[in-house]
Amino acid sequence: QVQLVESGGGLVQAGGSLGLSCAASGSLFRLYAMGWYRQAPGNQRELVATITTGGRADYADSVKGRFTISRDNAKNTVYLQMNSLKPEDTAVYYCKASIAAQGHYWGQGTQVAVSS
Repeated sequence: QVQLVESGGGLVQAGGSLGLSCAASGSLFRLYAMGWYRQAPGNQRELVATITTGGRADYADSVKGRFTISRDNAKNTVYLQMNSLKPEDTAVYYCKASIAAQGHYWGQGTQVAVSS
């Protein structure tokens, strides 16, 4: 079993910055990637950014150049630094852990709200 605990988020004005973190615990021996997804009201959950244990990062086009994903493998923690935030970034942000032969696990979500 895997547990994900997210922190960060909140309310910020457009152009501001926020940081999210997600700490994973449990059976993580085959953990190979972690990432962030988001879901705005009325929309489907979408990819924001992912990063592998090897450090390869991928981003949604909408956040490239503004968001940075990073991880601390020793702490099994993934971070998302969000800069130049826009109102359209408003959503619930979810952490995801991908584990070989086990599947995917999700955090409880944390709200990010960007005011114009």
